[in-house]
Amino acid sequence: MAQDLSEKELLKMEVEQLRKEVLNPRAPISKTGKEIKDYVEAQAGNDPLLRGVPEDRNPFKEKGSCRIS
Repeated sequence: MAQDLSEKELLKMEVEQLRKEVLNPRAPISKTGKEIKDYVEAQAGNDPLLRGVPEDRNPFKEKGSCRIS
């Protein structure tokens, strides 16, 4: 699609995108990084990758075994 557009049209699209992006609220990483860290630590108790899944609620638990006699 981009090959079908002229350079002027591509530049117009880029300007439109930049106009949209400038409206996004921005915050310094020193603030947002701390917020993300605090959120992850607060949610760690509910994370099945950290705590594991109880055997009775594990959908991938083996239902039985197979024996060759």
